[in-house]
Amino acid sequence: QVQLVESGGGLVQAGGSLRLSCAVSGRIFSANTMDWYRQVPGKQREQVATITSGGITNYTDSVKGRFTISRDNAKNTMLLQMNGLKPADTAVYYCKADLRRRSFSVLTDYWGQGIQVTVSS
Repeated sequence: QVQLVESGGGLVQAGGSLRLSCAVSGRIFSANTMDWYRQVPGKQREQVATITSGGITNYTDSVKGRFTISRDNAKNTMLLQMNGLKPADTAVYYCKADLRRRSFSVLTDYWGQGIQVTVSS
């Protein structure tokens, strides 16, 4: 069974840093685009950062210059380095990956379980 396993969240003071990790657990053929999303209660889930299999990245405006997304295709892992954290970054963060389980499989979205990031002022 394929799962996305997140780690690295927690509590940090404003201006601090955290690094989130997302690992694909289980056997897959390939991983296409991978993303980080975040959600606060009462609001829609927001896409924070995206990275293609070729390493092209994109960020929502509010995190540009502070967050860096990266991936290791050989290990099927993805990182989100978050620097200069602000209280507004407080949310549950989710990783998402478009995965192909076998060479003949269609691409399917998988989501992590979510991990809390809390930034205190």
